[in-house]
Amino acid sequence: MAERDGDGWVECTCGHRHWGKNGAAGLLLIREGKVLLQHRAPWVHNGDTWGIPGGARDSHETIEEAAFREAREEIGLNTETLTTLHEHEVNHEIWSYHTVIAHVHEDLGDLTLNEECVTVEWVEYADVEKKALHPSFAQAWPALLTRLRELAI
Repeated sequence: MAERDGDGWVECTCGHRHWGKNGAAGLLLIREGKVLLQHRAPWVHNGDTWGIPGGARDSHETIEEAAFREAREEIGLNTETLTTLHEHEVNHEIWSYHTVIAHVHEDLGDLTLNEECVTVEWVEYADVEKKALHPSFAQAWPALLTRLRELAI
């Protein structure tokens, strides 16, 4: 098992290229009716858009492990302060993206953003679609929002 064996593109039957040989995972953080969005650097795939920390899942990782690792790498998040509430899957048969929804119990403090991230911002649910969203996140957002409302957090 290679430590970072998930990096790479997958040619999908949907006609798009997706990042992550073993699929990908991201972390949707919620607190007090807001989600933490990440402004992606202009040079990354679908750059200069807003989404969530995430990326390729390695073969030895669970979905939660991959999502938490990506959040630690991209925004310097201490994942010990989270409670996982739900996993949402967008399944393309040969490739899938899992969004881990997690509740933040306390202030995140100072985050250390890596080169893939311009900034992060807490955004009220109603204002998420006002951002220039990453295309895949924009497509998943209605289902994620429905789940957030069902969770009533």
